This record gives sequence, C-alpha cells and structure tokens, in this order.
Amino acid sequence: MKIGPLDKTPPVQPAVTERKAPGAASNGNGSAGVAAVKGTPVAISAEASALARAADDGGFDAAKVERISQAIKDGSYRIDPEAIADKLIANARELLERTYR
Repeated sequence: MKIGPLDKTPPVQPAVTERKAPGAASNGNGSAGVAAVKGTPVAISAEASALARAADDGGFDAAKVERISQAIKDGSYRIDPEAIADKLIANARELLERTYR
C-alpha cells in the first residue's frame, strides 16, 4: 500500500451549515453566519413534532428515578422478563409495520 503526499488531497468542503448563503454576511470569525431567506418553506415531520411534544410534557419524574435507583441498590428491584419481552415484540411489530407501508 502506497501513501502519497498529503498536499495532493482535494480540499475539504465545509459542512452544509457552514456554507455561505448568497448575500450572507460574515460573522467576523471567517465563517459565514446562518442567513434566513424569506419565502423558504420549512416542514417539520410528524416524528419531529411528536418528539418535541414529548420533550415538553415534563415527563421526567426525579422521585421515580430515585425510587428505582434505591431499589436497585437495595437489591429489591424486580425485573419482569415477560413484560420486557412483550414490549420488545410490540416495538418490533411497530417497526415492521412502518417499514412495509
């Protein structure tokens, strides 16, 4: 295997978010800022909307986490393998339904 000199490699293109939009001003550090273009349509998928709603629902229960953590430390946390298996199967079915629609 032969490795050539590094100076012959093609230049690296900036990531899409780093590319300067037409008419965009520089932010002073040599990279282009994000430019909003009026009239550009933006669509959010149903999955992204569901994730945003789930994040806003305040579903984190610190007290529950502490109870479970303490039960694990005490050795009293009970694992239900049948419930885990049922949820794994339901999840697999849901993924398969999405794949074949």
